[in-house]
Amino acid sequence: MSGTLVLVRHGQSDWNLKNLFTGWKDPDLTPLGIQEAETGGQALADTGIKFDIAFTSDLKRAQNTLKIVLGKLGQPDLETIRDQALNERDYGDLSGLNKDDARAKWGEEQVHIWRRSYDVPPPGGESLRDTGARVWPYYLTEILPRVLRGEKVLVAAHGNSLRSLVMVLDKLTKEEILGVNLATGVPMVYVLNADSTVASKDVLGDMSGAH
Repeated sequence: MSGTLVLVRHGQSDWNLKNLFTGWKDPDLTPLGIQEAETGGQALADTGIKFDIAFTSDLKRAQNTLKIVLGKLGQPDLETIRDQALNERDYGDLSGLNKDDARAKWGEEQVHIWRRSYDVPPPGGESLRDTGARVWPYYLTEILPRVLRGEKVLVAAHGNSLRSLVMVLDKLTKEEILGVNLATGVPMVYVLNADSTVASKDVLGDMSGAH
């Protein structure tokens, strides 16, 4: 029995717009972010899919993206589980800082390493590997069993928490995942085999707008 897993990165947030490191801070969506979520929700609605359950993070930019998507799907009251295991990567001491200011303080090369390396965390924060170390067990215990039972599961989360999942689902190396950016509001539809491998992947929109 094939189950379906759909991943959606939240729409643009206020701090994305202001070029700030966000992490576990909790800004809301911008008008553009709302529009991105509406577009992604409509793209899913156009497929005719109906979900059995949804998962999201403990942060309102992901929760509100999910709310908008579910509205477009005509499923506003769908059972939803929120968990901080799906939160964005914690940027530690960088959280709330303008990215240009961070480069001025620590140097462009160091900030680039923190942002784009796989296993070097910023001070007080998480690397992508650290993020995956909490996302992946949660996926294995809470999300995957439902998909393998044939359920259709929607996950609205964040760039790095979803990259951690995409890395495993798409069988990417730690070098390959560093070049992957996920566009805001663009659903990725995975159909999984009974052994949890990917039978098919469909991206419902333009990934070229990733940032």
